[in-house]
Amino acid sequence: MTTAMHATTPAVLIIGATSAIATEVARCYAADGARLFLVARSPERLEAMRDDLRVRGATQVDTYALDLTDIDGHAAMLDAAKQALGRIDAVLIAYGTLGDQKKSEASVETTLREWHTNATSTIALLTLLANDLERQRHGTLAVISSVAGDRGRRSNYVYGAAKGALSIFLQGLRARLSKAGVKVVTVKPGMVDTPMTAHMRKSPLFASPQRVGRDIYEAMQKGKETVYTPWYWQFVMLVIKAVPERIFKRLPL
Repeated sequence: MTTAMHATTPAVLIIGATSAIATEVARCYAADGARLFLVARSPERLEAMRDDLRVRGATQVDTYALDLTDIDGHAAMLDAAKQALGRIDAVLIAYGTLGDQKKSEASVETTLREWHTNATSTIALLTLLANDLERQRHGTLAVISSVAGDRGRRSNYVYGAAKGALSIFLQGLRARLSKAGVKVVTVKPGMVDTPMTAHMRKSPLFASPQRVGRDIYEAMQKGKETVYTPWYWQFVMLVIKAVPERIFKRLPL
């Protein structure tokens, strides 16, 4: 690749890359001929994904295996990404777990583990990324949060509280980084038909990872601030947030 082509080809870091949703986003960028740096736990799945994205048009695909809950490993991973890509034009953080609410209620250890995965480790990573992008003075940083963070519900309030904390952190980060020309995109999916929700009974509100991935890609391209995906979840959550607490606590949600 020539230097001129290198300068105009998007350089994209995808963290939690092997998730169903992140895979779809990566495929969208591959179709643009992007240079990709993929991070996830499984070297085998990363290798398979790398081969697939090259066939789909990506001009460069590098991989890095890391358990992202290991905060001590974040800095070295980001250094490797910067070395491989030269610069970072866009970042997607797409990892997390949908824990068992009942097990969390019964165990402090389980609750804190879910919180660490869905909030603390992501916030630690965002702190490092924000400083890099602020110095760079350009870029788009997208993070998958959840509609579950919009209101605490008895069925998933541990997960929802972690995602709510993440969304508020992203609001502040967006305000800070806007002065440096960096876009921060909060992604709030509703229910998505992925391996993480395989145990759940499906309803018409479930969306495919292909649809959600495309929505995220388009939001990153446009530099949107907050995107509900599919779009109707914005209105679903408006209704849920409007229900008075004295009534809401009686609902089987």
